[in-house]
Amino acid sequence: MVYIDDLIAEDIDLYLKKHEEKEILRFITCGSVDDGKSTLIGRMLYESHMLYDDHLSMLEKDSKQMGTQEKGLDFALLVDGLSAEREQGITIDVAYRFFSTNKRKYIVADTPGHEEYTRNMATGSSTADVAIILVDARNGIMTQTRRHSFIVSMLGVKKIILAINKLDLVGYSKQIYDKIVEEYTTFAKNALEIKEITSIPISALLGDNITSSSDNTSWYNGPTIMDYLETVKIEGKNLSNPFRMPVQWVNRPNLNFRGYCGTIASGKIEPGDKIRVLPGGKNSTVKSILFDNKELEIATSGRSVTITLEDEIDVSRGKMIVSAENPGGEADQFQAHILWLSDDAMMPGRQYIFKSNSQTASLNLGKLKYQINVNSLNHIPAKDLKLNQIAVCNIYLDKRIAFDSYKENKTTGGFIIIDKITNHTVGMGLIDFALRRSDNIHWQSIDITKEQRALQKSQSPKIIWFTGLSGSGKSSIANILEKKLYSMGHHTIILDGDNIRHGLNKDLGFTEADRVENIRRVGEVARLMVESGLICITAFISPFESERRMIRSLVSEDEFVEIYVDTPLEICEDRDVKGLYAKARAGQLPNFTGISSPFEEPENPEIQIDTTKISPEKAADIIIEFLSKNHFT
Repeated sequence: MVYIDDLIAEDIDLYLKKHEEKEILRFITCGSVDDGKSTLIGRMLYESHMLYDDHLSMLEKDSKQMGTQEKGLDFALLVDGLSAEREQGITIDVAYRFFSTNKRKYIVADTPGHEEYTRNMATGSSTADVAIILVDARNGIMTQTRRHSFIVSMLGVKKIILAINKLDLVGYSKQIYDKIVEEYTTFAKNALEIKEITSIPISALLGDNITSSSDNTSWYNGPTIMDYLETVKIEGKNLSNPFRMPVQWVNRPNLNFRGYCGTIASGKIEPGDKIRVLPGGKNSTVKSILFDNKELEIATSGRSVTITLEDEIDVSRGKMIVSAENPGGEADQFQAHILWLSDDAMMPGRQYIFKSNSQTASLNLGKLKYQINVNSLNHIPAKDLKLNQIAVCNIYLDKRIAFDSYKENKTTGGFIIIDKITNHTVGMGLIDFALRRSDNIHWQSIDITKEQRALQKSQSPKIIWFTGLSGSGKSSIANILEKKLYSMGHHTIILDGDNIRHGLNKDLGFTEADRVENIRRVGEVARLMVESGLICITAFISPFESERRMIRSLVSEDEFVEIYVDTPLEICEDRDVKGLYAKARAGQLPNFTGISSPFEEPENPEIQIDTTKISPEKAADIIIEFLSKNHFT
């Protein structure tokens, strides 16, 4: 997850240091496009005269430097780490605005209402105490209203202001207001985990019920927007929560000092406290707590500190220092809620990067348990997850991590999903719980190693992975290659696409999701073949670069040889040995690679073969020559 504390702490300190005695309330404005979010914030600042003289000049200076201005008022727009760089400059996706009243300080996340910017709305919600959901009185409850409401609920915001805006455009109609309130309440009461919903009729443009009660809504006796924000109880950081500190950095300037640096996610810590390091479970005692080279008697949630321990134990970036009495959990398999943030659909079986605080791991998404319809909140079956869709599914990591459920701790229970190829954030997730099997399944120690099996066979085990269009000649070359290797005394096995679908993968179709799962299973089998000391030859279209990279990552660098059989589509169609292209052109075979489904050419294959210039026999010889030069035996 991306947190404002980490991204713009210096800016917050600069603005708030004169008002340290006041408590901070963080809120987010969200809703559909043109529901009036920015107008509401502008009106709140303008009418309340909340810009104090002692910091107005600072805000004006910052806003002029950043070139931002709105409705004659200068704002400091502080943009988080998800801002997108565009050819024409920086597009501001989340603007954090700061202001203060006599009672409180406020941090406002102003996010776009467009559906494609749902990721930014989710980012702003992750630290909010209150969400203001705006609804245009003319349009009523929209899909985006429901989506934003569900997301803020999912991310742990327990208090909502339902601000029914633009009532001036419907004659300040109590009937329209009541209808919207009833519809939203019905939607929210059974499915959203919201403790408190306060409905307020407003006109952000004209100022009705923003800072003072409006005569135009004499039928309404509730609080104004600012009345609510000034008096709502803030559920502050509970210091009784168990201590958690993800380790960001190990500071070792000399042999006599080793400090573990990070920001405390929850709880408090004092010298002498018993701690545990997860994953792994080594215990120790806190020797000292340092901040700015000064020792602290106590440090609490939100504080960045350096901790030293009484014992020399293995602590590195990516581990977590936790309370020994209540250490939380560690696991590598979880159920999680996932919000997908990419135009490219989420594919179960595809490998991604998991990142939670300083912890990273390879992540495989299991099959979706169900997708959540944001209009009805019904659970519906789905094979993949598209942009802005939400689902519950199992995730599998390649190593154990320290965690809490998101409901118990937002910081240690939240994570982001990163695409391995583009390095873009493609999803965000909330851990529900560890799967029971995570603690019940363990690696069994085996005495005979892969190296011993390979030595017995006098060969270097490898995956020789053929990829290319249907009809390109993969299977023909693979078959000739195996015969040549067999005659040389090598131990081999062929995994062929059609043959595998008669058995192991006969339950899979040809959708993109099924193709991803097809290759994932084949990759695991090929890895086992390498473990047994065999040379495993595979012949699969394997159209997606992500899956080929995933297979490569399963074995050592020198154990994977990618061979791209580069045959033009028109040649493959002319061959059409199985009649598949004719069926695809006739619309009888959907999702057929090269016709209605893409083939992603390998970026850096070890060998590229042009079958329009060389025969399958010659191609096999080229491969053997390559293997011999690269310590094949």
